[in-house]
Amino acid sequence: MATEFKFPDLGEGIAEGEVKKWLVKVGDTVTKDQSIAEVETDKAVVEIPSPVAGKVLRLDHKEGELVQVGEVLAVIGEDDEIAQTPVVPAATEEERPPSVSVVGELPREEVVVTSATQKRSPRDVSAMPAVRKAARDKDVDVTAVKATGPSGQVLESDLGTKQSVKTVPKFDIYGYVDRVPIRGIRRTTAKRMLESQQRTAAVTSMEQADVTRLVGMRERLKAVMKEQKGVNLTYMPFIVTAIVRALKLHPLLNSMIDDEREELVIKKYYNIGVAVAIDDGLMVPVIKAADQKSLWELAEEIAMLAKTAQERKIDLADLKGGTFSITNYGVFGGTYGTPIINYPETAILGIGRILDAPLVVDGTMKVRKVLPLSLTFDHRAYDGAVAAKFLRDLVRLLENPEELLLDLDG
Repeated sequence: MATEFKFPDLGEGIAEGEVKKWLVKVGDTVTKDQSIAEVETDKAVVEIPSPVAGKVLRLDHKEGELVQVGEVLAVIGEDDEIAQTPVVPAATEEERPPSVSVVGELPREEVVVTSATQKRSPRDVSAMPAVRKAARDKDVDVTAVKATGPSGQVLESDLGTKQSVKTVPKFDIYGYVDRVPIRGIRRTTAKRMLESQQRTAAVTSMEQADVTRLVGMRERLKAVMKEQKGVNLTYMPFIVTAIVRALKLHPLLNSMIDDEREELVIKKYYNIGVAVAIDDGLMVPVIKAADQKSLWELAEEIAMLAKTAQERKIDLADLKGGTFSITNYGVFGGTYGTPIINYPETAILGIGRILDAPLVVDGTMKVRKVLPLSLTFDHRAYDGAVAAKFLRDLVRLLENPEELLLDLDG
């Protein structure tokens, strides 16, 4: 018996995904748990395994199309089976909704064939969701199309080449423009940023740290780390360690607001998210239990998470559970910024590039290595004084990096 494989609920509020690549085609034989498609969610690109073994009878979405959780992704059955064409049962005038040409709505049973002169509803037409979408894009009335498919099914080739009246020209009154669809991670990033701006009272406080000693320490340890662990030692493990120490001194920043209960939830664990830039957006892998890891362990984990994020192979579990986030725009040459909070967290630290700057040290002007810091926090959760004290202690820790090595193993 044929199995309709519906796009599963992957958790973490994921409601839809984009079919990036089919790994099988109609007619292929698949085994249980064999990956049949790569689908990009708002978290990562994941491979979707087949729930059963059998023959691929139907693929209900094209590459590049969005599929909602619960929609049929594919139909898998026996070699001698034929996939039934999804059609919608005819509805009475009383129960038929005003708008029934919804892209992606899957019909459930065949309808009674009507005469050519009888006015039909789009629901009375046998057509795949992809064909219905193509009809909308081309501004073609599917009820007026002559169907050439089996059992009266409308095929995409039946729609003709009529251009949609909704087509937007690639120019405006000033000149030519390019229009790029907002999809995948970029689409999710845009939604998350807007949500954060709408749901937080964001304020940014800025400071700088004299990291001359930290730069020297990192240079001394870098060769050892590379030789013994095979990992490039960046500044991020030092910064993560300093942040955890500062959060323990100022726990309000390691929190989230429960809007429904009007409570500030202070976390007693330290899961630090580190934003990673990928081709079309941002991912924020989370270092779990960062307070329990040595500098070496942090360096290895940060490198591993960044690599899997950039390759779009990161596990969804590694993107969950953050309590405080870091974004490092310094690697791209930035200095100060106003980073956007990774809601529902209440704070995010922006890291700029290390600069040579003149500072007065012991009464003498010297050129020092300076690290710009930008802390954006939710003013609903605590006041600016709390954020300023957090930054003060963070700066102290970064300027005295020996304190960060007190619990160093090995």
